[in-house]
Amino acid sequence: MNSQISDAELEVMKFLWACETATSPQIVTSLLNRTKWKPKTIHTLISRLVTKGAIFADKSNPKMFLYRAAVSQAQYRLTENQSFLSRVYDGSMKMMLTAFIKEQILTDEERADLRALIERDDKS
Repeated sequence: MNSQISDAELEVMKFLWACETATSPQIVTSLLNRTKWKPKTIHTLISRLVTKGAIFADKSNPKMFLYRAAVSQAQYRLTENQSFLSRVYDGSMKMMLTAFIKEQILTDEERADLRALIERDDKS
């Protein structure tokens, strides 16, 4: 993938991750139902994602392209997590977790889950 995905482009990606493949009219219809965007805006987002290499356009049917994600949701999350950690916490997982815990962003259940994950990872 050539560059980062914007928040608006992410909406297209979420749709493609959910349905795997879709035509332009299917993407437009879905996003028209969830956003206040015009069809031209959605077509622009699709074109940008193709240019960035985030989605593939199957052009075997010249009347109707079929689009699919070139980047999995897991790959996207990993890249975004690493970018966030690097930009905001200088790459320090400890600093990030400390901030989340001190600012009470985590629920008690989430803290217990994290403890269990850390303990399980230590035993591996």
